[in-house]
Amino acid sequence: MYSGIFAFSWWGYILVTLAFTHITIAAVTIYLHRHSAHRALDLHPIASHFFRFWLWLTTGMQTKQWTAVHRKHHARCETPDDPHSPQVFGVAKVVWQGADLYTTEARRNETCERFGYGTPDDWIERNVYTPHPVLGIAAMMVLDFALFGFIGLTIWAAQMMWIPFFAAGIVNGVGHYWGYRSLHVLDASRNIVPWGIIIGGEELHNNHHAYPSSARLSNKRWEIDIGWVYIRALQILGLARVKKVAARVRLVANKTYCDQDTLHAVIMSRYDVLARFARTMKRTCRDEIAHLRSSVHVDPNTVKRWLQYEEHRLSTDERQHLKRILSSSRTLQTVHHMRQELTGLWQRSTFTKEQLTRQLEDWCRRAEASGIVALSDFSRRLRRYDLAPA
Repeated sequence: MYSGIFAFSWWGYILVTLAFTHITIAAVTIYLHRHSAHRALDLHPIASHFFRFWLWLTTGMQTKQWTAVHRKHHARCETPDDPHSPQVFGVAKVVWQGADLYTTEARRNETCERFGYGTPDDWIERNVYTPHPVLGIAAMMVLDFALFGFIGLTIWAAQMMWIPFFAAGIVNGVGHYWGYRSLHVLDASRNIVPWGIIIGGEELHNNHHAYPSSARLSNKRWEIDIGWVYIRALQILGLARVKKVAARVRLVANKTYCDQDTLHAVIMSRYDVLARFARTMKRTCRDEIAHLRSSVHVDPNTVKRWLQYEEHRLSTDERQHLKRILSSSRTLQTVHHMRQELTGLWQRSTFTKEQLTRQLEDWCRRAEASGIVALSDFSRRLRRYDLAPA
């Protein structure tokens, strides 16, 4: 029986499989996702074409199609037009049939033409990669067989399943259904785990939806984005140029006023600001809701969810119900009103920086005079915001 050019022990073949599939994951997250879809970094032609060639061998995916489908996902997130939202299709369908959902959308010419701009259109793309995706997959099968014999066919099968399950299924399905949210975005994205290693950093999906044009997906100090490690290595080798990363905030000691640096830091880290606001006010709202339950019929979880939503996201009945609850609690009314004002700060595009800075200072002054200890503490911390050096 043919055993190939290389013969390994059973664990050696497992390591080879993990290495091959991890290269594919790296190609998807670095080349297709961060470089092509979001333009967060530029790749040297050597790196760019290596990733494109490897993806042709291991997935048969076309850059234009993948880029277009992903951009449409961001533009239509959690709506009926989202190509693969578990909020629309159900998490089971996206996890197990995510590749089918991707293929259906990728075949729509309207999607590719509208969202697939700026992708490769050179000779090899037009004459090899686009018209002959099966040829690449077949070439990979022959190569695996030549290198490892019949066990190579098992390695090839694992390669073929890796992206459909982990990228199309886990990231698109689980990443919009289960996990933790460190940043308050309007869609249902979640960070699956804080250690983005197996799927190249794509586990940090909530972070990505908060800052889609960031080349770095980790946001907290304890989060790991191995894709970012690879990008930094490529950068050192002169094979990549990072264009943008999500801003990180630092706290300036003893700062007691809002200036334009504060304003810039608050706006650039607005999702983190809202998440911290929710965490800071959690106990205050919980205690107030518990107090209200003796006189007003409320579902605590529903009310807490409403308090974290912008009013336009609530139905007419929900807004009316929330209004009645707020009229029974001055504390909840204040917390809700101050949150709405804070979110409005970065939506006022017609105001000058000076005007917005004065509005932020006025917001902090009123928060500290509200008599709500948690709100006052949050405001004093907000005054200290500044952007950390890149």
